[in-house]
Amino acid sequence: MKHHTKIFNINPENFSDVIEECAEIICRGGTVAIPTETVYGLSANALDPVAVNGIFHAKGRPADNPLIVHVASVQQLDKLVLEIPAKALSLMEAFWPGPLTLILKRTCIVPDITTGGLDTVAVRMPADIVAQELIRVSGKPLAAPSANTSGRPSPTTAAHVLHDLEGRIDAVIDAGNTCIGVESTVIDMSGKKPAILRPGYIPASRIEEIIGEVEIGYNDNVTETEGVIRSPGMKYTHYAPNATVLLLEGAHDLVQDKIREMYTDFTCRGARVGLLVTNAGLLSLTNDMFYLGSKDEPEEVARNLFLGLRALDERRVNIILADGSFTHEGVGAAVMNRLRKASEMIIRL
Repeated sequence: MKHHTKIFNINPENFSDVIEECAEIICRGGTVAIPTETVYGLSANALDPVAVNGIFHAKGRPADNPLIVHVASVQQLDKLVLEIPAKALSLMEAFWPGPLTLILKRTCIVPDITTGGLDTVAVRMPADIVAQELIRVSGKPLAAPSANTSGRPSPTTAAHVLHDLEGRIDAVIDAGNTCIGVESTVIDMSGKKPAILRPGYIPASRIEEIIGEVEIGYNDNVTETEGVIRSPGMKYTHYAPNATVLLLEGAHDLVQDKIREMYTDFTCRGARVGLLVTNAGLLSLTNDMFYLGSKDEPEEVARNLFLGLRALDERRVNIILADGSFTHEGVGAAVMNRLRKASEMIIRL
């Protein structure tokens, strides 16, 4: 059932009042979309099964897809996890607050609906001051998956949130664009060896500098539709716009030439084609183009990825030709993971 979604445009003058009002919404079991440094999240009291169910209902999210619980201090973990292994503590010291999610053995206080029925819970400490203060003032750890319809591109602005969820959630705090643009790195610390289950802003190389070798527990090229989902983002149908995305991977020049060729071919057959590219020169082909940024600047590409997918959707293109020729180093690996999961077909040149 639809209801009114309250919009808070937060600024230094009204900061405390907005946080107080949204904390009240959280404490009475409501849902509030909040900015984090990665993407906007749809938050609710992680320890209230009814409130958490509100997240699943609003998003249309599968019940077996676990949520990330956000905290404002390491001390809040005392109620949530059975233990913090030494390596997990080292990662917290190095990267918290920040875009790193750790999977740890959970206590019985964390409801099954929050963890997808697993004996583990995913936890992180966001760096965004709005998210931190809402957790602190409400006194609640917040379950907060991306604030979008399940399967859609993640939201990096409040407008994206409202496009998907207006009338389905209680409130949204508008603090402008998020600064990173892709979700956190998820690393499972509950087993014998740490395993990265979702690539994110913090690459494996930086994690290994802190705790040594880690396993890669995900595969961008495999459709994972069966079995236990150990982490958010492991389903293949994810991050996808309404348009059909065709991803082109390979050397930069080869990809640009293939994009031109495919654009001409599809256009001649009557399709409206959008371009998601790292070559601004392709603007000569069409106005339905979104420039991700330089192929050698993965942070810029990450900030613009979901913004670009949604912008091209708004132009009602049928097909999106996505440029996968940017560097895959660092956060570039996370961007490629999202693009592969959003794509109907991957063309390797």
